[in-house]
Amino acid sequence: MKYWILFLLIFLTGGCASTILKNESNISRKQLLLMPEYMVANMARDSYRTVLKEANKQNKLNINASQVSRVKKISNQLIAKVPYFKTEASQWSWEINVEESEDVNAYCMPYGKIMVYSGLIQKLNLTDDELAAVIGHEISHALLEHGRERMSTAAIQQLGLIGFAAYISNKSSRNKSNAAVQAASLGATLFFALPNSRMQEREADAIGLELAARSGFNPFAAVTLWEKMKKQDTKKPPEFLSTHPSDDNRIEDLTNLANKFKPIYESNQSY
Repeated sequence: MKYWILFLLIFLTGGCASTILKNESNISRKQLLLMPEYMVANMARDSYRTVLKEANKQNKLNINASQVSRVKKISNQLIAKVPYFKTEASQWSWEINVEESEDVNAYCMPYGKIMVYSGLIQKLNLTDDELAAVIGHEISHALLEHGRERMSTAAIQQLGLIGFAAYISNKSSRNKSNAAVQAASLGATLFFALPNSRMQEREADAIGLELAARSGFNPFAAVTLWEKMKKQDTKKPPEFLSTHPSDDNRIEDLTNLANKFKPIYESNQSY
C-alpha cells in the first residue's frame, strides 16, 4: 500500500505544472496534466485527420483558394511568435485548414492543428485583425495545453486517481503508439466534447491578445469582433460562444487588455 501512496504522490507532483513562459499577460498557474503528452498528441492528430478526411470527402476542405491563403498567412504570422510563450511550440507539426461550413467557429487542437470554418469569416465579415484575434485565441488554448488539462480531468473523473495511475503505469510498459490507440477509450473526441472552463477562456483571451499584438495585429480588433458576435442570433449563439459569454463585462475586459498591449502592437508595426 505504501508503494501505491508513494507512486501517487510522485504521479500527482509530476502531473502539475505551468505550461507557459513568463508573459506580459501574467498568466501562470499549476495545471493538472496527468495525461501523457504523446497520448494527447496522437489523439489530436488522429481526430484532426478524421475531420480532414470527412471534409475532403464532402468536398468542403480548402475550397476557396484566396480564403485559405488569407487564413494561412494570418496563422503563420501568429505562429512565428509562439516561441515567446512556449519554446517547443515552434517544433510542433502545425497544420492550417479551412472548412466550408455555415458554423461561426474555429479551433486549434493540441499541438497546432488549426481549423477555421468559412462561416466565421463570411457571416461576421472579419477584418484580418479580427480573424487574427480569433485564431490567436484558439492557438493560445493549445499553448496553454487546455485540451490536455481537460482530458486529464475527464480521465480522473472516469477512472479515479488510482485507476488512472494504474492505467498509465500499465500503458507505459507497452509500445507508445499502441497505448495511444487504446487511450481512445478515454475519449478521443474529448477535445470537442468538453468545453473550456471560464478560467481557461480568460487565459486564452489574455494570451491571445498579447500574441496578436506581438504579431503586428491590432488588439482592439478583439473588441469589435465580440461586438459583431453579440449581433448574432441570440436564441442560438454561434458555437464559438458556447463558453465565451459575449456580454458587456467581457468586452470591457478585452478593452482593458487591448489598452495594455497597445504599446506592444505599436512596436511591432514592421509587418
